[in-house]
Amino acid sequence: MTKRQLSRRTLLRVALAQAAVLPGQAFGQQGAGPASQQPTDMKIRISFNGQTMTATLYDNPSARDFYSMLPLDLTIDNYAGNEKIAYLPRKLTVQGSGPFGDERPGDLCYFAPWGNLALFYAGYRWSTGLIRLGRFDGGFEPLLARGNFPLRIEPIR
Repeated sequence: MTKRQLSRRTLLRVALAQAAVLPGQAFGQQGAGPASQQPTDMKIRISFNGQTMTATLYDNPSARDFYSMLPLDLTIDNYAGNEKIAYLPRKLTVQGSGPFGDERPGDLCYFAPWGNLALFYAGYRWSTGLIRLGRFDGGFEPLLARGNFPLRIEPIR
């Protein structure tokens, strides 16, 4: 187990404990249900390692906040054998966040405690602080390339 994995697990335990003590207050949920999983016309282009993918964002406050930050030049790296991550320059709103189901490869998420994007290319399970922003359109095979790469995310208008 790496130091980074240990930190994430510890952080998740603290978040779960906080959610149990302060239900509805953890991560800004304030009693709100899950964030909308309805697609919008907010489309983005994600480019790294000579590959390009597109994604459609969902109709939720976190996705709209993310879209307002574009374009972005970041760094993408491997994490946990099922996702690539990239740290945003600032944290996104978590208003209206909450559990969601039907997790699957191709999901584009935001992990609020760390302030990073999570681009899933293999199975995963929802955890406290994870907000689904949208889904990749078509394939997500470029995410399978191992390594650390410069990343460009821009709106498609």
